Amino acid sequence: MYIIDNMKAIQVTFDEALLKELDATEEALKDGRSAVLRRAVRAYLRQKRRHTIAERYSRAYGSDPGLGDELAGWEDEGQWPDD
Repeated sequence: MYIIDNMKAIQVTFDEALLKELDATEEALKDGRSAVLRRAVRAYLRQKRRHTIAERYSRAYGSDPGLGDELAGWEDEGQWPDD
């Protein structure tokens, strides 16, 4: 377990069944409830960033496989080097 400077205590509300289930996990027993929740939030934010990047990429490149109006007609002009 590691300690991070600048920690801030917050209040989070859980229903009793969910809290009981969390507290019974090996990770929570070993590292503590807060550490488990920090890891869960980091994983959530990482997944959200990946989703956002994928969504932006899809919006930019996914709908039209061509090169756009400015470069229309140039798709077949490139050449690959001979191996």
